[in-house]
Formats: sequence, structure tokens, C-alpha cells
Amino acid sequence: MPYVNIRTNREGASAGQKARPESGAWATALAGVACLAVVMGIGRFAFTPLLPMMLHDGTVNLHEGGWLATLNYIGYFVGAAICLFIRPDPARMIRLGLVATVLLTLGMALPGGMLAWSLWRAAAGVASALVLVYTSGWCMQRLAELGQPALGGLIFCGPGIGIVVTGVSAFAMVGAGWHAVAGWVAFTVMGAVLVLAVWRVFASGDTPFHADAPRQEAHPAHGARLDGEAWALTLAYGLAGFGYIITATFLPVIARQAMPGSVWADLFWPVFGAGVTIGAFFATRVGMAHDNRRLLAWAYAMQALGVAVAVVFPTVTGFAVSSLLAGLPFTALVSFAMREARRLWGPQRRA
Repeated sequence: MPYVNIRTNREGASAGQKARPESGAWATALAGVACLAVVMGIGRFAFTPLLPMMLHDGTVNLHEGGWLATLNYIGYFVGAAICLFIRPDPARMIRLGLVATVLLTLGMALPGGMLAWSLWRAAAGVASALVLVYTSGWCMQRLAELGQPALGGLIFCGPGIGIVVTGVSAFAMVGAGWHAVAGWVAFTVMGAVLVLAVWRVFASGDTPFHADAPRQEAHPAHGARLDGEAWALTLAYGLAGFGYIITATFLPVIARQAMPGSVWADLFWPVFGAGVTIGAFFATRVGMAHDNRRLLAWAYAMQALGVAVAVVFPTVTGFAVSSLLAGLPFTALVSFAMREARRLWGPQRRA
């Protein structure tokens, strides 16, 4: 995923501007967790546990569900690419992305059919990428200024926590006989509550970054070397997405088809989310002295093994182990790839 380099420029603030109280380290870290839980756990991945409900309701078929998932990933790619070319106020961008995610989630509960839903899922992908990039950059810079950079790793637990919450909620919804429309509405409310809880943390006047900061970062001192190592990292990172995305997106559907009538089928997605959370937490404990390429290789191998286990052992135990192994490296891969990008291109890297 791209990483936006945004610089500090407090000196440019007008002398007459009223000072705002700054958020503490823990408030900043937890706000980051909540943001990623909203845009990833709800905006991107709430579709996964709700897809079996949509199939059961007859609102989409499997082909249409696959198309909606594909558009969301295309939107995510577009949003990530946009981050390479724009330099907005990060706090304002985070707020706009969060509001957009809540509204687009609500859109999935409204009538409109495949045309409207396709637009909403693609737009949700764009919003999730923008918020992910700017939230991680904003929060990590803030935490560094507050002398608590180690808390930055907690931010990447947000997607896993969001997946667990939406997965468990969908399991309860199925048990209660809810329709998918009610599920989308419930996740909209959930997202809105989290957005309101963190809204003040991302006040534009409270941000350490400004869009009018000097832009010499667009021409880094050492330049981004698109050599063999850089292309290898890019290719490996991209192929990892192709490797896990089908399993991750359709895990509940696959499990239901492999084990018809099993009560466990809808619980493998929360297990995946728990793995994401655990993996993100422990990834922050891996020292910088380790070779990032070796760490990435191990993470890729673990994810590949997780996908293979579900194919070879389509049982309750097999799916549980598969979900955990595929989830553990999910955001750890992002952390290690960002570290390797910094090694290759220096602190001025933009992606």
C-alpha cells in the first residue's frame, strides 16, 4: 500500500489562530484503531460476512457477488494510486473518507440494484485506501511527536478488530434470521458511532501537518530507485494480494458449501480477523535489525499454507487453522513491506 510522506509545518499557522487542545498518545492510537476498523472492517470487509445473507435473500447471485468484490478491490487500487499524486490536509481527508464510508455502507441497504451497488462498492474501496494511508501517516507522526512511536503499531490492529466485530455480529444476525439489508443498516450505525467518537481527534486545526508544507519531498534527495529490488518488492506485494483475496473474500461462502448446515461456517471469518489482530500486534515487536525480505518470505509462506490447508482439509479444524494462518500475516505484510520500502528509498519514500 502506498505511504504518504507529509511534513510538519506548525510555523505557518497564523498568529491569531486559536490553539486547540492536542490529543494524547493513547487517544491518537485508539483513534487510528477506530478509523481502520471503520474503513477496513466495515467499509471493505463487512461485505464478506454479509454476502452469504445476500445470497440467501436472493438480492445477488454468486457471480454478482464476485463482481461487487472485484470493484471494491479496483477502487482500493485507485485510491492507493491517488495518494501518490495529491497533498491534501490529512485530517480533513480522514474525516471526509470516514463520512464517505458510513454513507456508502448505508447505500448498500438502499434499493438500486447492481448498478448502484457497484458504484458504492468501488467508491468504498477508494475511501478505504485514502483513510488507511492518511490515518497511518497522521497518527504515526503524531505519536512520534508525543514521544510514543511504539504505539503506532496498535493502529494496524484496527482492521482485524473490525473484522472480528462485523463477523461475530453477522453470525448473530444469521441466528436471529435477519436479512442482509438490516445487516448493512446495523454496520452503518456502528460505523457512525465510531466516527463520532474520534471526530475531534482529527480536527484540522489540531493536526501536525499542513497541505501548504514545503514540497521538496516530491524530489527526494536520493531519489526512488526503481531497480531490481524495488520491482521485486512491488511484484511480491502485489502477488500476495492475488494469493489470499479469493479465500478472504469468499471464506464464509466456501465454508458453507464445504460444510452445509454447519453452525461453524460463519465463525471462520472472525477467526481470520483475530489472526489479523494478533499478527499486527506481534509484527510491531519484531526488531528493525531483522531482514525485511526474510520476514516477508516467511509471511508469504504462512499465508500460502493457510490457503492450502482449507483446500486439503475442508473440515472445521482445517478451516479454523486456515483462517488463522491466512490472517496472521495480513497486516504484518504491510508493516514489513513499508520497512523494506524505507530501506530501499529512504524516509522520503511515497509508496
